[in-house]
Parts: sequence; structure tokens; C-alpha cells
Amino acid sequence: MKLMRVGEVGKEKPALLDSEGKIRDVSAHVADIAGEAISPAGLAKLATLDPKSLPELSAGRIGACVAGTGKFICIGLNFSDHAAETGATVPPEPVIFMKATSAIVGPNDNVLIPRGSEKTDWEVELGVVIGKTAKYVSEVEALDYVAGYCVSHDVSERAFQTERAGQWTKGKSCDTFGPIGPWLVTKDEISDPQNLSMWLKVNGETMQNGSSKTMVYGIAHVVSYLSQFMSLHPGDVISTGTPPGVGMGMKPPRFLKAGDVVELGIEGLGIQKQTFLADS
Repeated sequence: MKLMRVGEVGKEKPALLDSEGKIRDVSAHVADIAGEAISPAGLAKLATLDPKSLPELSAGRIGACVAGTGKFICIGLNFSDHAAETGATVPPEPVIFMKATSAIVGPNDNVLIPRGSEKTDWEVELGVVIGKTAKYVSEVEALDYVAGYCVSHDVSERAFQTERAGQWTKGKSCDTFGPIGPWLVTKDEISDPQNLSMWLKVNGETMQNGSSKTMVYGIAHVVSYLSQFMSLHPGDVISTGTPPGVGMGMKPPRFLKAGDVVELGIEGLGIQKQTFLADS
């Protein structure tokens, strides 16, 4: 299934995309795409619905594909070819940092370049959405705790991230720096999440053109690894790293400015499009 949330900010309705590309309202069956609705039992219940029997929603604003996200966890330098372009060595264990959940927006919402920004950058990433509580899980069973996958744009301000004292979080957590969606695609629709093409364009020019197959630490490993340090809960999002082609890796580096339009997508997971604006 392709699950989504449609409507104005704070008024999104839970929905699914049917085989004909029509948006179907599931609000009579679940309160939101969150919590119990994305558990194995909740997804099984949704899967029994006949999409044609559900009311059709008009295409409007698409919200973040999951609600109630308690943790937005990112994995840094997790693509071997991206690590190489930044001059970094492949880490011996997954590099973990957090992105504030207040950064989450819809896939086509405007992204705001924060005050004082010098180096706002792009990163297409494969998002993993947790469907049931995971604690101390093995790598073999890790994918049992995954509800599905989505496109995640890990927008980053590199000067805030690496040139100011402290950790990466403040360069990753600016308002609107976390578009996710358009869909939460349930894992049964993705036969191999470790072999998906990923791309990103700035003003129509291709910047990133990679594949999830070059991840250093795969999804099952990452979910298991994180669960050794913290419980993962339904609705938590893990952004699993980016392929090469980010602005900071270019010679000379290139960064986003007001008016730029970024499009990005992952095979089977949909496309995002954002206009970057100066934050007031």
C-alpha cells in the first residue's frame, strides 16, 4: 500500500493511493497514519479495504507521510561513495545524529533557508518508518519492525553543522529541513530496499544519481544497531544516508539560494519538489 496524509497543515486526513492513482480517504477506519494504524495488525486491517469503496479526496497539499513521529534519527556517512566525496573515511560503526521532529514538513512544502545561512545543502535519503516497538532486536528480525519506506530529504546547513561548536544536530534541524513522503510505502511493495535508485535535481540539473545498494550499513543492520541503544517506536523515522552529489562535495562547493527548486525521488517511493525561500 501507499499510505499518505492529505490536507492543510494540522488538518491532514489519512489516505491511500489506489492502483489508478486516486487518493482514497481512510479516516473512517483510522485516525491517522500513525501509531497502531502502522502496526502489523493495523496495516493488515487497512489491506483488507476495497479502495474503490472509499471516498475519493481531491489532490491538494500532501502532508508528511506519517504522524506522531517521536524520533527522527539520521545515519551519517552511510554511503561509501558519499563518504569518499567528502574526504571522510567509512565509519567503523553507524554514525547517529538526531534531526528535530519540528523540522518535519510535507514533501512539496516550501523549505526555508534559515537566517545567517551560508551553506544550505541537499541530501536525498531513504527513510525507514518503524511500525512496532523495537528493543534489542537482532539483525535477522529487524525488518519485522519496519512498517515501510519513504523519501526523506535531509536538508542540511553545513556551516551550522560543521563550522560551529558542538554536534551536527543544529545544522540538520532548522524548521522545514525534514520533508518526508509523499507516501509511506509498506514494505511488502518493496522487494529489495537495498537496490533502489535515488536521484536529486536542483533547478532541473541532476546532482545526485545513486542507489541504496552502496549503503555501508544496510537497513536491517541499522534498525538492529539503533535498538541496542534506544527503543524505536511506531512512527519513528530513520533517514539512512545519502549517495554522492551533495553541494559540499563539489569543486567548488555549491549551495542553495532563495528561489532554487529541488526535485528528488527514490524508485517506487515517489517524488518530492520544494522551492527554497529565505526565512523571515
